[in-house]
Amino acid sequence: MVKEARSIVAGGSLGKVRKVLVEYPQGWLSRLSEKEGNAQAAWRTDPARSGISGCMGDIGTHAANLAEYITGLEITRLCADLHIVVEGRALDDDGNILLRFNNGANGVLTASQIASGEENALSIRVYCENGGIEWKQQEPNTLLLKSQDHPAKVLRAGAGNSSLSSYALHNCRTPGGHPEGYIEAFANLYRNFAITLAARLEGTTPAAEALDFPSVNEGVRGMAFIENVVKSSGTENKWTNFEI
Repeated sequence: MVKEARSIVAGGSLGKVRKVLVEYPQGWLSRLSEKEGNAQAAWRTDPARSGISGCMGDIGTHAANLAEYITGLEITRLCADLHIVVEGRALDDDGNILLRFNNGANGVLTASQIASGEENALSIRVYCENGGIEWKQQEPNTLLLKSQDHPAKVLRAGAGNSSLSSYALHNCRTPGGHPEGYIEAFANLYRNFAITLAARLEGTTPAAEALDFPSVNEGVRGMAFIENVVKSSGTENKWTNFEI
């Protein structure tokens, strides 16, 4: 349904993207778990192993990538405010970022690992001139399509659903009503890469749907996002040009 959201926005029926709200709250680091024998917490909060950022480096990058993927836009400027909420922690565990995109749209990105009680509540809302879309990772098979002139429409994933785009159907593995999500998303990326690789080896051109997987560019932009966010948060000026 993320691919369906991207197709809808790219199709232009909603008009120009105006505002993006993306958030990724977790609660698993609400306590000083790295000092309590939690191996995952230990390396993720250790600057020597995790780098210059904790929460934003871990999950904020996912939120930023999701915003750029669905909208087809790129972040050009940001204003970040990072926090270490749990006393004794070495890296940020919470933060808020104002965003500017290359079409003039603005956005807000919030990521937190101290949102007590939350699991992996990644969600996004994109508002355009004529309506918007809303998707939540914890209910991945559902996409809300909102209109200024009509009631919201509920779109559901499922193989054979002719109302979905070719990009969504290419990645649907089961009939409607059978849950698909996190694990299948990884499998779809590997599958698309394998299809593309096989086509290149055979000297043929892969379908556009098969070419829909992350490249080195997304990886580089993810690393640049971390560096730009940390830079912005550490300055009084705050607004920082997104530099690769």
